[in-house]
Amino acid sequence: MPLPAKDIARVRVLAPLASALAFLVAGPVAAEAQAPLKPLQELSASATSMRDSIVALARAQLGRRYVFGGQSPEKGFDCSGLVKYVMAALHLDLPRTARQQAKTGFALTRDTSRLRPGDLLTFGRPTSGVSHIGIYIGGGHFIHASSAAGRVIESPINRPPSKLIKAWQGARRVFNADDSIAPGELDMKRGPNGGGGGGV
Repeated sequence: MPLPAKDIARVRVLAPLASALAFLVAGPVAAEAQAPLKPLQELSASATSMRDSIVALARAQLGRRYVFGGQSPEKGFDCSGLVKYVMAALHLDLPRTARQQAKTGFALTRDTSRLRPGDLLTFGRPTSGVSHIGIYIGGGHFIHASSAAGRVIESPINRPPSKLIKAWQGARRVFNADDSIAPGELDMKRGPNGGGGGGV
């Protein structure tokens, strides 16, 4: 699905700014003083750039309306439609529903200190499994298409309990180009809980 020109422009504007900021923070370094790159260092930088792009594109959708079955900025999004749209823009092909998306990638432990921007967060009721999904953006927050709010919003992971809010059930990492998953981060005991479309 092609990206709207506005979203492409936002990502193109943010990527060079991130690179320029990294250069300014690092400061000038003489070429002869540079150490050779570690074998996976380039991949790590690439993964960070991918995460930044996921966050930028997800943020570009804030305020778009919630539509059950929606998967485009023009027509609106449901939770899994938003995730699929953002990931597809970066050539990461995910299934369509929250239940299916909750089975992709690597299961992670439910530990906010180990989450990385771009990880998927799954939500649901204890008895019904996964029925909602969002994109972690860092700082304990995620972006999701909320049926209760009627639009794409940013929320904290640890929201107060409510009948309208589904509990955080788990996390999935759908790409791992920088080999940043330590063995303790993977949750081999818990598979994804089943679930389906719907939103919070």
